[in-house]
Amino acid sequence: MQTLDWVILLSTIAFIVGYGSWKTRGRKTVKEFIKGGDSKWWTIGLSVMATQASAITFLSTPGQAFHSGMGFVQFYFGLPIAMVIICMVFIPIYHKLNVYTAYEYLEQRFDLKTRTLAAVLFLVQRGLAAGITIFAPAIVLSTILGWDLKLLNLIIGTLVIIYTVSGGTTAVSVTQKQQMFVIMTGMFIAFFMILDYLPEGVGFSEAIDIAAINDKMKVLDFSFNLENRYTFWSGIIGGSFLALSYFGTDQSQVQRYLSGKSIKESQLGLLFNGLLKVPMQFFILLVGVMVFVFYQFSTSPIHFNPEVKEQISATQYANEYQILEQKHQANQQQILALNTSDINKRKELNDLDKAYRLEAKELIKKANITAEANDKDYVFLHFILTKLPVGLIGLLLAVILSAAMSSTASELNALATTTTIDLYKRNQKNKKTDTHYVKATKWFTFAWGVIAILFACFGTLVENLIQLVNIIGSIFYGNILGIFLLAFFFKFVKSKAVFIAAIITQVIVIGLYLLDDNGTISLPYLWLNLIGCVIVIFIAIIIQSFYKENISTGSISDIGS
Repeated sequence: MQTLDWVILLSTIAFIVGYGSWKTRGRKTVKEFIKGGDSKWWTIGLSVMATQASAITFLSTPGQAFHSGMGFVQFYFGLPIAMVIICMVFIPIYHKLNVYTAYEYLEQRFDLKTRTLAAVLFLVQRGLAAGITIFAPAIVLSTILGWDLKLLNLIIGTLVIIYTVSGGTTAVSVTQKQQMFVIMTGMFIAFFMILDYLPEGVGFSEAIDIAAINDKMKVLDFSFNLENRYTFWSGIIGGSFLALSYFGTDQSQVQRYLSGKSIKESQLGLLFNGLLKVPMQFFILLVGVMVFVFYQFSTSPIHFNPEVKEQISATQYANEYQILEQKHQANQQQILALNTSDINKRKELNDLDKAYRLEAKELIKKANITAEANDKDYVFLHFILTKLPVGLIGLLLAVILSAAMSSTASELNALATTTTIDLYKRNQKNKKTDTHYVKATKWFTFAWGVIAILFACFGTLVENLIQLVNIIGSIFYGNILGIFLLAFFFKFVKSKAVFIAAIITQVIVIGLYLLDDNGTISLPYLWLNLIGCVIVIFIAIIIQSFYKENISTGSISDIGS
């Protein structure tokens, strides 16, 4: 990185942190600090999008498209459906009850223990996700740039803590508008730079043709094959349930639209997100596809994680890896020599190149080195640092760090709010002042920030990061969504039946994921959202019916709240 890159990177981050702290200073009441209040629809929409669009999105998604094509966009197909349902059902209820968190409603509908259980499930999964949103960009940047991983974790986490503690929910919403501007500006510039780098005679339409012949432009998969994680059906069905739970019951998202000036502003903000989210993800995936096309006319490494070559060279597999590299390089030279009209030959050579890359990953796994064998998260960053001009590198790194900060700030804000409102305040016997709860929220924000940093420091890169975050969510979200749907639509189901059903369901869902993870069953994680939701509703109804039958015979008292 050159001096100009550092100036752009540091000035962008400093502006966001400074502006957020200054703009929202002096928030003294619980309503001002936690709820935010009076946000316009465009602020809500951008804040919701920025919360979901973490650094993982901009690191992993282009790499996902580079290796697997556009099919990942199907993951988001259920999101617009979920937005409409949330606007019709969730938002009017939350606003009518004037709640600070989604889980307050559960106590009014059921009881305190059900509210506490849902809040704790949220804190567990979102606490893990907060660590990952710091860890994800830190580990990739540290690998590529040679920076210390723990220091990067500390820097990202501290910057977020500064303005989130200072201004609460409003600080998060205000800064996310600037962050989304930086993010999308950087991605558009990168996209057009890639097109400009393509050789003469290869425009956008020719690039699409090259991508299509190599199976990168296949968007829709209507198969019912459970071996495929991303199909039209898993996106529409599993994705709808994931989005319903995430946007309808996850406090990191609920808090964004609870700050709305009115029901209408909150609804418009979510609909804005529903309309733009799928096109945005399509565009980010398309950037990754264009990176693939670019490397049809420029050499690329067999593996994009630079630590791999250094580490594997010290193992018994060094010679095998070197031979694979030589085969890959020779194959690439043949690709570079092709005319754009040599479609069939290009497909043949690219399939061979893909086989070499897969073989290299298997070799890396066998070598048992610490460097990550899955290089999807390194593809786009490698392109940024090796191909883009001075200045633009700093901007794209600012994009990655801005995205990390925006999503982490939302998570810390939501974790602190839930801890304060659902656990701390709810269990206080003596009445406290607004100032006390604002201070408590700030301390909880700081504490969750420290926990997230510690988790990031001891985290391990498991697989493609964007998938890891969604896997963690899918393990918990279906169960939480089922609890809320029982509250909304199954009025005869009472508190104890829901509480018992939720505990049983969580054990079952975790068991199903572990069985899938070790290869015992084949169940893409998106379906866990539907399964968890259906199971908790089914078990709760069965338990409630059992109690009703016993009540009618006089053998047991009513369990209802």
